[in-house]
Amino acid sequence: MQAAMSWDFNVPISVDDLVKAGGVDQYVVQDVLTPKELPSHLNRFKVSLRSQGPLSILEHFDTTYSVLQHWRTLEAPVKEETLELLIQVVRGLSVSLPPMLDSGALSAEDRKLQLNAVKMSVFMLCKFAETLESDSYRQSIVTAPGKGRKKTKGGEGLMQWESEREVVLQCLSQLLQLNIRSLWSLSLVEEEFVSCVTCCCYKLLENPTISHVKSKPTRDLIIHVLGVMVKKYNHMLGARVKVIQLLQHFEQLAGVCAQAVATWSSEFGVKAIVGEIMREIGQKSSEELSREGSGVKAFSSFLSELSTLVPEVMIPNISVILTHLEGESPSLRVAVCEILGEVLVRILSGDRLEDSARADRDRFLDTLQEHMHDTHSNVRTHVLQVYTRIVNSKALPLCRYTEVMELAVGRLADKSVNVCKSAIQLLAAFIAHNPYSCKLSSADLKKPLEKETAKLKELNDKMAEKAPVAVISASELWSAMEPELLQTVTAHLEPSSEEEEAREEGEGEKEDDGEKEKSDRGMAIHIAQLLRDNKYRQAVRACLQAHHRFPESKYFSALSTVDAQTVMAALGGLFKGSEEDELQDAQAETKPPVSSSPEGTQGEGAEKAKEGAEEGELKKQEMLVQYLRDTESFALQVERAIAIINNMLYWKTTTVVQEAVQFCVTVYEFSVANSLSGVRKMLPLVWSTDTAIKDAVVQAYRRLYLNPQGDTTRAKAQTLVDSLSELMMDASLGTIQCLEEIVQEFFGSESALQVCVVQVLWERFSGKRESTALNRRAAVLLLGMAARAEREVVLSNLDTLCSVALGESVTEDYLLARDTVITICNITDQIRMSKGVPFRLPQDHQLFTCLTQAIADGVVLTDPHWQTFMEQAVRLIYFVAESPDQLCGHLLQRSARLLLEQAAESRPASQSDDASIVRSQEEDDGHAHSLVSSQDSEDQGEQVSCVSLAQLLALCGCVAFWQVSYLERSVSAELRRRRAEREEKEEKEKGPSSKSKEASDSCVEEELGLTGASAEDTEAELIRKICETELLAEENLLCVFLPLLVRVCSSPGRYSHPQLTTTACLALSKYMMISPAACKDHIRLLFTILEKSPLPVVRSNTIVALGDLTVRFPNILEPWTPNLYARLSDENSSVRLTAITVLTQLVLKDVMKVKGQVSEVAVLLLDPEPHIASLALNFFNELASKDNAIYNLLPDIISRLSDPERGMTEEDFHTIMKQLFSYITKERQTESLVEKLCQRFRTAKTERQWADLAVSLSLLSMCERGFKRLQECWECYSDKLTEAGVYQPLLSIITKLRRGAKLQFKTQVDEFEKKLTAVHTKGLENVENDELEAQSELSQSQLSKTPAPPRSTRKARGRVKSAIPEEGDLVTPKQRPGRRPKKVIVFSSDEEEEDAVMEDSETPKVTTPISRASRRTRLRH
Repeated sequence: MQAAMSWDFNVPISVDDLVKAGGVDQYVVQDVLTPKELPSHLNRFKVSLRSQGPLSILEHFDTTYSVLQHWRTLEAPVKEETLELLIQVVRGLSVSLPPMLDSGALSAEDRKLQLNAVKMSVFMLCKFAETLESDSYRQSIVTAPGKGRKKTKGGEGLMQWESEREVVLQCLSQLLQLNIRSLWSLSLVEEEFVSCVTCCCYKLLENPTISHVKSKPTRDLIIHVLGVMVKKYNHMLGARVKVIQLLQHFEQLAGVCAQAVATWSSEFGVKAIVGEIMREIGQKSSEELSREGSGVKAFSSFLSELSTLVPEVMIPNISVILTHLEGESPSLRVAVCEILGEVLVRILSGDRLEDSARADRDRFLDTLQEHMHDTHSNVRTHVLQVYTRIVNSKALPLCRYTEVMELAVGRLADKSVNVCKSAIQLLAAFIAHNPYSCKLSSADLKKPLEKETAKLKELNDKMAEKAPVAVISASELWSAMEPELLQTVTAHLEPSSEEEEAREEGEGEKEDDGEKEKSDRGMAIHIAQLLRDNKYRQAVRACLQAHHRFPESKYFSALSTVDAQTVMAALGGLFKGSEEDELQDAQAETKPPVSSSPEGTQGEGAEKAKEGAEEGELKKQEMLVQYLRDTESFALQVERAIAIINNMLYWKTTTVVQEAVQFCVTVYEFSVANSLSGVRKMLPLVWSTDTAIKDAVVQAYRRLYLNPQGDTTRAKAQTLVDSLSELMMDASLGTIQCLEEIVQEFFGSESALQVCVVQVLWERFSGKRESTALNRRAAVLLLGMAARAEREVVLSNLDTLCSVALGESVTEDYLLARDTVITICNITDQIRMSKGVPFRLPQDHQLFTCLTQAIADGVVLTDPHWQTFMEQAVRLIYFVAESPDQLCGHLLQRSARLLLEQAAESRPASQSDDASIVRSQEEDDGHAHSLVSSQDSEDQGEQVSCVSLAQLLALCGCVAFWQVSYLERSVSAELRRRRAEREEKEEKEKGPSSKSKEASDSCVEEELGLTGASAEDTEAELIRKICETELLAEENLLCVFLPLLVRVCSSPGRYSHPQLTTTACLALSKYMMISPAACKDHIRLLFTILEKSPLPVVRSNTIVALGDLTVRFPNILEPWTPNLYARLSDENSSVRLTAITVLTQLVLKDVMKVKGQVSEVAVLLLDPEPHIASLALNFFNELASKDNAIYNLLPDIISRLSDPERGMTEEDFHTIMKQLFSYITKERQTESLVEKLCQRFRTAKTERQWADLAVSLSLLSMCERGFKRLQECWECYSDKLTEAGVYQPLLSIITKLRRGAKLQFKTQVDEFEKKLTAVHTKGLENVENDELEAQSELSQSQLSKTPAPPRSTRKARGRVKSAIPEEGDLVTPKQRPGRRPKKVIVFSSDEEEEDAVMEDSETPKVTTPISRASRRTRLRH
């Protein structure tokens, strides 16, 4: 074989090139075998491989080539066998070549043999791999798994190619790692061989599944083979180009390419390839990247992934990609920012950076800060995320904390939801890793900062006193004076007139008299002094004179030749020389004599040590002040962020709310000041309809409060109670209810911790452990939450509750008593919603004794918390007591008696016998009558405390309210329960036979819907009758107090005490809830109070009461609806807030009809109070969800708001209408509104009303049908077009319609615009006259040309007359009788409303805001 080896195998570019005749001594395939011949030749190849080894490929290469040529027709076993043979050949070469290469004794012929074998086997193995990869990919597409079908393994060509792929790559890797370059001449490997291997690897990389986890071994092998080619076979340039191409065409390969480049850089040491690829990407222009298929997303992902793998290698070349920060691609800007972040976190972090590295760090941070305000939201989001990683890694310099945090707080107002989320995450990271003390608020830090700043100022003043005075050197002074002095010298040396010379000689003689006695040194000092005094001319003259007197002096020897330069040199020498001499003399005088004694040396050392200590103290103080300033600014930013994020808890975006909840948890866990506010504010979200938000809040509270830390169960329980108590301190009732929803699950569990928590709560409440009043109140409320889960927690300890909170010391803490009553209420059936026999306690129970005693005693006291306790106590009595009406009756008697006794004690002794108080228990209402009579005897001197009387009236109102509730709920429920029991008992007593007999009767009753209806109606009628006839009957105690209530409410001048007036008004409204008769009798008085009361709290309470009365008696309150709407324009913001809240509930729950008065709600859209404006906006948002509600109201709202008497500005009107018209989205509604608004032009009287209607039309989303309707209603507004306020809005409609309009429709729009413009410029009358003349001329010409018979003439005349309005549509036709009022268009405000008329002088007046006129206002001919 060696003798026959006279050819070389050149790796071809294409497989087919091997059968073509090549150059001299080039291998060519001689014989392409047929498929039938291949099995026998493969067997020979196999035998030859066993005998000759891997060199057998030289003889059997044609066989493998033939398999490749007939690939499509061959069976899978033949392919598998050929692939296995090629693998064995490559493996054999990997084993046989190392000894030969190491020995270095290969002859030229052997080297040629081995080289041909290597190139043949590698070439054929790579081609086989590429072909198999193509078949595998094609087969995977054809047999892609569908729904319900299992994916088949492999294709029909080769069963296990995925596993064989790794074997092929391992073989290639083993062979290429050898030093086979020495087989080539001069170790220059031909490019074709390198391309053969690398193309195969890149082909395998294009597999869509190569990035999957299961393909990791294959991926690693490909990267390794390519790394070998890059390092040993000069493939770096090709790899750079190929990576760019792969990224452009296969976006999913970004991560794989990044891993490959990182591996080549780190494991193979080819770091230059990172720079080459980065430079290639950096040089791409924005135009190139904007093209489709440019791979910009893949480039971005590649750079981001590469930065996480080898950030240190990217730093030298990072400048080449920074240009993309100014480009148009957001994804590339994101990638560059992420690279900067990785570099900052992993490379440029720490305090030991060099100056250059610190400069790079600051530059990169500045770049990131700039792009926090990037135009693209995705860039802003990723920059915030990069900063979050930097902060979490503690790589952000301390000096930048406040600046970056301020930017992050600003991003909370971003329009992008993702930016807001990322900003919240960054702020949470700041708080979690801050170096300051977040526990202190900015207010707490203010005083320490002021104190330390003052101390620093004192130290600075001390150091300033000791600091030497700054001395300006002589050379600096000379440089400053040199230009001016040079001009003086030049002017002095120039020839001058005789007069100037004589004057100078005279001055010189005067000076010479004193200077003749001076020596040369004295003259030098004198000249220097003249220069210091800015006497330049005298100094120059003195210098020249001194030169004449002392030509040999060293001070003036430079003036051998007198010119400007030598004079300046001499003056400079004198000035600088004299300054230095004086300075030396001064230092010699001030310098203390040097002492060689030890005491002197020690004194100097002590003084220096003292100065050093003072400087050190100053530096420490400066650092402390700077730290306090940074801490204060950081605390201010934290407080600002908490305030903003707390408001974000109620956003509509679920993910933002979840981030805000997590932020609140973070700040609370790090004990940040004011963090509890966010924890409390997110509590109501437990009622959210969004499951994700509700779960987030529940999990947050479990994490914060229900998973306490501690070594023992007792310690955990104590921690849990402390944290929950802190949350409940000063919490509102709504907060407590929300917390109850979360905590009740914990109390329902029977764990050891739960038992221990209940025990700790009882200890804290009963005072066994020292605790504050707030902690005791929190403990009893928590016990109430436990009672909802297990009644016995409270029921078994009622005596403890009564003795501790409701005993003799109840007057000391009515808040504790109130919370105790709330806790006891949790064991009642009204709270627990249990069925069965109601839970009731006897009247003589200790609980009711304590309650009645506490309520009655409190009537005559002035405790501000008594009323809240009383309301809860009366509620509990009606919930739990048997015959609560009797208990409350006795309570009212007792309270009235105590009040009268107080009045008797306070009156004069002389008049003590004038009034008698009936004390007999036989007259149940004697005390109340006496109380009323005592009010009549005020003129005689008897007086009752206004506060006590107010508290008694509050008790009366509360009893009246709960009496009605007791009858309608408890009594009614008990009647239904007893009836059900009775019916069930009767059913059981009846036999089966009786059941069958009554079956037919029951079926008939069921069909008629009468089963149980008659009994329920009877019960309801009974309750109603009791309320109407018995509760306010003369024999009932409640009736006695009603005249007193009416008297107090109707005489505000006499009873002017605010608390009395407020309480009486509320009590009267509760009395009115009893029956329709009571409501009718006093409704006028209540509305008079609403109109005329000077107290905002009275007006607000009255609105709430009237809202409740509207729900209970809607027919009685319906005529008074305008009076309720009138409070929306109240001067007090709290009254407006109450009114909009109440009316929103009434309207949205369909209790109150929506009428034209809703325009008052529209005005509140511009209320100066943001909360009121937001409620008004919410009102219309909810109203828009009801079908056609706003559509029906809009015409009336426009008319009312544009009324001249209201005086609303045009800008405000436009703002309101823009919001309201945004709810009109249906085309049919738009069309109808166009007609309605056009008809309103007829009744509008002023130009302002015309303009408002025109603006309203322009705000509609005009469609083609709406435009047609606008044309049809031309008569309504055509005579108003001369007004610019009407013409301009209609012209804007034309502009909107022209956008995107079709050609035919656009023509109609243009014609209409011409029509509008003509009328606006000429006037309607002139345009109509022109058209009439044109029409008449046209008709006359037609008649003259074709004369017609009489019948046809009349028809022609008729046609001429009708043609005028049909074509021009400008003349208003005469209205026929009977057609005047159009019944097609009817508005609710046009209809007459039956208003309630008040006859008394105190009755509020109802005015109609819009006056209608029936006559038409357009001009006629």
